[in-house]
Order: sequence, then structure tokens, then C-alpha cells
Amino acid sequence: MRYPGMTANKRRILCVFPHYTPSFGTFQHAYKLIAGVKAFMPPQGLLVIAAYLPERWEVRFVDENVASARSEDFAWADAVFVSGMHIQASQIRDIGRRAHEHGKVTVLGGPSVSGAPEMYPSFDYLHVGELGDATDQLIAMLDESVARPAEQVLLRTDERRALHQFPIPAYDHINLGRYLIGSLQFSSGCPYRCEFCDIPALYGRQPRLKTPEQITAELDKMLVQSFRPGTVYFVDDNFIGNRKATKEMLPHLIAWQKQHGYPLQFACEATLNIAKQPEILAMMREAGFITIFIGIETPEVAALHAIRKEHNNAVPMYEAIRTINSYGLEITSGIILGLDTDTADTERALIDFIDASNVPVLTINLLQALPKTPLWDRLEREGRLVHDTALESNVQFMRPYQEVVESWRRCIDYAYTPERLFNRFRHQVDATYAHRLKTPTQGKLTSANLIRALNLIWRTLWHLGIKPKYRGAFWRAALHALKRGQIDAMFSMAFVGHHLISFTREALEGEQNASFYSAHTKGPSKRMAA
Repeated sequence: MRYPGMTANKRRILCVFPHYTPSFGTFQHAYKLIAGVKAFMPPQGLLVIAAYLPERWEVRFVDENVASARSEDFAWADAVFVSGMHIQASQIRDIGRRAHEHGKVTVLGGPSVSGAPEMYPSFDYLHVGELGDATDQLIAMLDESVARPAEQVLLRTDERRALHQFPIPAYDHINLGRYLIGSLQFSSGCPYRCEFCDIPALYGRQPRLKTPEQITAELDKMLVQSFRPGTVYFVDDNFIGNRKATKEMLPHLIAWQKQHGYPLQFACEATLNIAKQPEILAMMREAGFITIFIGIETPEVAALHAIRKEHNNAVPMYEAIRTINSYGLEITSGIILGLDTDTADTERALIDFIDASNVPVLTINLLQALPKTPLWDRLEREGRLVHDTALESNVQFMRPYQEVVESWRRCIDYAYTPERLFNRFRHQVDATYAHRLKTPTQGKLTSANLIRALNLIWRTLWHLGIKPKYRGAFWRAALHALKRGQIDAMFSMAFVGHHLISFTREALEGEQNASFYSAHTKGPSKRMAA
């Protein structure tokens, strides 16, 4: 649905999404392997706001991960809307500065300002919280005047709009073909209270839900565009935050896939205890899910208790991984170094986990304290928050800072040595990919997909099969996949592997940060992997 109120004036709204700082999880090195791809994932939240605005208001949408907002974009606008996460803070401020240079009123919403509004004193309007009564107040104020207010106005959502009342994101304002993967939201919130996580404070512990009909309608909207990502990521904080709702939604997703010939694959984020939900896992397999991001965080049991992530111990960790893999679901694992419980043995435990689990993709980050988390509150009480952008983390670790950073460097070097990485992918061919649903090709046989496939074949051959020194490791894994008919998996391991190896080399040369949320400013990347 759109804004339900009446407006007296037509307005022109420029929505600008800031550029991401590179990280393990943005896969920027993979883009060059896929024709047309410039960015990781469409900005779901800002697209929802764009769709909610009054119908008579004109909207122009710019994702600066694809292309920068131009001077003429700012000149065209009556108001500039921005949204983003803490990692994008400096880019958010830069957009606000450029808008003000053009004399435009600026509006900032999204997770970063909702968690720490004090970080953005220069914006004219701050929208704190989700879509709701604050959004309606904002629209009414801008309808009345688009002059910059004399002082900053903070609007806080007290009554959130139900997720089943959210509009379909404004996909018609972007080119989906520019993105590596698509994005879709089914629920908001998570029942767990992990110490380092800000989701419960921002979105609540009782997950709010869209209807299955909304989900399939959004998928229908994606299919309108010929060039689009082949994989759509459920951006839910925890896909099984409400298990009953997930069970009720998945049959609708399966029916949609069958009706359209399985044109898409899906990925999501969930907790490791999904291994105890065989009914959900079986339906996910039938719906075409291929990947789950799981915050394993650490293989050390005592550490999981200390960070309030006991649910990761609900099933023995390796047994849980094998169970999830047996449904054709590859795990991407979040790992944190710098926890208070870390010892001199933590690095060895993580390396053993990498070898024993055969999880190919591990986003290994240094601990970072985010506002509105129990971790932030505890470290603030203890005087252990560090505000030094020359450092890789804002946490005063229990172990010497340089030891923690060097441990991180050794762990990523070990994990992403090409031979080890592609050996783990080779393991996945038999342990995971072989269990995936064999889907019909009719939904994928489009001219756009054919063009992309031919382009991907050539770029993969050049960038992984011919050019790099690690081509032997790639070919051993690729041929193992091809012999078992896993063609899609071969290309997936190619572009994921290429990014991970390239990013790791840059990180080891000091060109990339040791945390996705780090405020440490790095210089531009100097080169790609050889």
C-alpha cells in the first residue's frame, strides 16, 4: 500500500543509497565475471520507502554501488532521501553534504540512524525506526514545505506499519540485472538475544511477517525484468524466527516455483538449530534453496555461552552442518575473532574447524560493538569502547590488539589459500550439491540467461581457468563437479572463489578492513588477484 493521506503538492524525491565499503560479504571481485553486474544486492528498505511515497510524487532512485548520483539528479530533486548501515556512515554523510551543496533538504532513515541518530547531526530530518507513523509525519511535513528546517527534526516511529501492509519494493526504479543476487523480505525481528547483535533492539524479538501472497507477488515483479539475478536472498534476520510461519509460507513458494518452471534459486540467513527442523529443510530443498548464512561465530562451546548464542549448541556443530548439507544447502559461516573468551588456542580451534567442517565460505571478522546491543552497553560500562578510526575495531580486546589482528590475518590466509578453498568446494560437490533438487530447465531458458551464461563461461575460463597461478586448484574442483553433472555449482565456486582469493590477498596487503563494520579507512584496492 502507499501513503494513505492526502497531499496538496507534487514533490520530486531523489532516493540515494550509499556505496558499500568492500568486504568478504559484498563479493565485489565476482562482478566482472557476470555481464552487467555492478553491485551485490538491491537496497530493499529504501525501495520500500520509494514505493510507499504518494503516487503523485515523482521518484528518482540512485544506488551508488551501481552509479553515482549526478549533479543534475540533486538539482532535479525537492528532497533527498538516504538510508544505510553503520558501515556506510561516511558515504551517508557525503551524500548529505552533496545534497546541501545543491540547497536540498535531506532525510536519513534506515538501520544506522535508527541505532545511533547522534552520528548524523548534519541531516535535516532523521527518521528513526521502521515504516510507520513517523513516515506519515515526514511525508506531511515535506508536503507542506521542502525548505530546510531551522534545526534538525527527529521523527521516531511509535506505531510500525504491519509487514503485511508493506508495498512491493519499487523494482521498476532499478535495473535488477545490475545486481549479483536479488533480495526479498518475509519477516523482521529475531527471538534470540546474541550479545553482539542489534536486531532485537531495532526490530523486536517477535518476528513480524508478510503474507505468502506478498512474497509471490514480489517474485512476479522481479520476473518482469528479463535480466535479473538467478538467486534471491531472503534478508530476514532469522528465516526460522517464527518456525510455524516459515512452514506455512514454504508450500506457497514451492507452488510458485513449479508454476514458473523454477526460474530462481534462494538463499537465506538462519540459526544453526535449523538442523533440528527436518520438515523445514525438506521444503526448503523442494523450493530451490541452495545456501544458508549461519552465524556460527566460534567453534568454542564456552565462547558461545558467553555471547548468549547457546542455541548453536542445540545440536553438535559438525552433526548440524552435515544434516544441513544433506538437504543440498551449502553453509556460509559468520566467524568472529576478538571475543573476550579468546585464548592463544582460539586460532588453532578455528583452523581445525575450517578443515573439519569443510564450510567453503567463512566471513571472518574482528569483533565490533554496535550501538543498541548488549555488547555495546557492557563495554561502555567497562570503559572498553575505543573510538579510534586508525584501529580495525572499536573494542578494547582482552588480548593484545596486534595479536588479535595478526591472528585474523593468519586465519584468512589459511582459509583462502586457493588449494584449501577449492578442496572444500570439491567436498561440497559430494556432500551438498549432489543432494540438491534437480529442477526443470524451462524457467531458466531465456535469451537473457543464455547471453549471461555464454559470457560467464568465457570470463570464468579466462579469470580462473587460464590467467591465475591457482588455476590447477580450480580445475581439479571444477572437473570433479562437471563429472557429477554439477555445472551450476562449478560456476558458483568460480565466482565466489575468485572473490575470496582476491579479497584475501588485498586484506593481507593492508588494503581491506578486518571487520565488516570497521570505521578504519583504507586506501583504494591496488590490484586484483593474479
